Amino acid sequence: MLPPYKDPANSIDVRVEDLLSRMTLAEKVGQMTQIERTVANASVIQTYFIGSILSGGGSAPAMNASSIAWADMVDEFQTAALSTRLGIPIIYGIDAVHGNNNVYGATIFPHNIGLGATRDADLVQRIGAATALEVRATGIHYAFAPCISVCRDPRWGRYYECFSEDPRLVQQMTRIILGLQGMLPEGHPKGVPHVGGGFNVVACAKHYIGDGGTARGIYGDDKEYAYNELYQVHIPPYHDAISNSVSSVMVSYTSWNGLKMCASQSLISTQLKQKMGFQGFTISDWEAVDCITSPPHVNYRESINVAINAGLDMVMVPINYKEFISHINVLVNSGQISRDRMDDAVRRILRVKFVAGLFEKPMADRSLLGMLGNEKHRNIAREAVRKSLVLLKNSKYSSNLKLPLSKSARKILVAGRHANDIGLQCGGWTMTWQGTSGDISIGTTILEGIKNTVSPITQVDYIMCPDPGLTSSGDYSYAVVVVGEPPYAEMLGDNKNLTIPQEGIDLIQNVCSRLDSVVVLISGRPLVVEPYLPLMNSLVAAWLPGSEGQGVADVLFGDYDFHGKLPCTWFRTVDQLPMNFGDEDYDPLYPYNFGLTTGVGKAG
Repeated sequence: MLPPYKDPANSIDVRVEDLLSRMTLAEKVGQMTQIERTVANASVIQTYFIGSILSGGGSAPAMNASSIAWADMVDEFQTAALSTRLGIPIIYGIDAVHGNNNVYGATIFPHNIGLGATRDADLVQRIGAATALEVRATGIHYAFAPCISVCRDPRWGRYYECFSEDPRLVQQMTRIILGLQGMLPEGHPKGVPHVGGGFNVVACAKHYIGDGGTARGIYGDDKEYAYNELYQVHIPPYHDAISNSVSSVMVSYTSWNGLKMCASQSLISTQLKQKMGFQGFTISDWEAVDCITSPPHVNYRESINVAINAGLDMVMVPINYKEFISHINVLVNSGQISRDRMDDAVRRILRVKFVAGLFEKPMADRSLLGMLGNEKHRNIAREAVRKSLVLLKNSKYSSNLKLPLSKSARKILVAGRHANDIGLQCGGWTMTWQGTSGDISIGTTILEGIKNTVSPITQVDYIMCPDPGLTSSGDYSYAVVVVGEPPYAEMLGDNKNLTIPQEGIDLIQNVCSRLDSVVVLISGRPLVVEPYLPLMNSLVAAWLPGSEGQGVADVLFGDYDFHGKLPCTWFRTVDQLPMNFGDEDYDPLYPYNFGLTTGVGKAG
């Protein structure tokens, strides 16, 4: 006879409580421990009853591994977990923050700042559903997405992971959760985790809370928020995420008034779980528990004690799991962490595993392998690129150039490294943590999109770097100059100057001074552009468009009109920062919600 927890005819509550009653302390600690795939194997999983494994940024089973290789790896880990005494399946997590972006060949969607510019919550929900399918195509069940931080200072290196500086827009975009996890059944209770089925994943709202508003945009720094700023700006998107039944919440590295979020019982247990009604599980960020002290990892046992008692349920350890498990065992056996707190944490984790169907279908669904990077998803990404572009300047005074561009020009110049580089186009969190340049995955560059769009008789010349001789003697009808930032992510992406890299400035000054030109800016945030505006006929903010550069050409050449509106304030100088819509003395170069149209082409 099946034990109650293995019988799907029983309610989830019955199954959770039955399984919890059978578990030893070691098995409970294992469920609360998430480790990196590089330290995981069958012996580790079986010895320590590990409950969760993750891939850190760029951590893959092999270089350019196929969806089959990913599914094989996850299934191997899962087989080990199922062979333990109670057979509790692992839940495998990955940072699928703009598509399944660690996996070669996946569809890479625009980063969230670009999606915020679309103002299209339905589109974002469809992106969530497509991302979920591409994650499940690799056998993975858990996406560390969406980021619902409210970005308040573009000097912050994670700015592009946010949808907007306006919490109301971020709230609308939490509909991505319904794409990732599936639509809620009618009458589904608020705050109760929900995963629709084998086409969906467990979602994770992050990073709780206030990480988008740290002082001077420094990653993980402290912020002395007034209560009203915290509750009026940074908490509202979490209310919507919980209303959409998000299954997990990741707690940030950030400090609030000197206290690390992972140590804040008032914000995790009281605010999130009790007052807001969140019934999923909380998880720390990578080694965030270590960072409760400065320098990190000092008195690690006490940091664990504080974090678990504050309300953390699962800890992204992710490497030193033996030390973590040893310390938490001592803390529980000494009574510093209560058995009730342990049971609450494990109950929440098990509930999500049952809701996600892992006990019934723990192994990869091989029928989904072909979903990775399929044409339907790439078309959604291309639509997202089109709708994310924001037209900041379109000169009415040029006799030769005004958007949209002519497809039948005899000869045009495309300039800039960013025009023909998938890695630069995608930005950070693409194949690796910080991102990198080059042909890192499959997609269409902006240059390729232009060549696909213009007339067969149009000659398209391309230069990466300034070439005064070519631009002076080339007899071009116009130029498309594509410049921008190198890829980056948190910490290395913090930038106090926010200038266009010098190579891009040189291109603008060299090409735009000689030819009628449209400048396309590839960036994860507003940059200083005011000094160069007089040289440009047109300026387009393209954000970090991802793998489908054809979407840029669709709009530049008038098949579709510009749709995007600024999801953030575009400052004049960095001395104005932080500056957000609604501030006193608000004097931006381009205000929040700004965006021109041409009146030509289809909408979106």
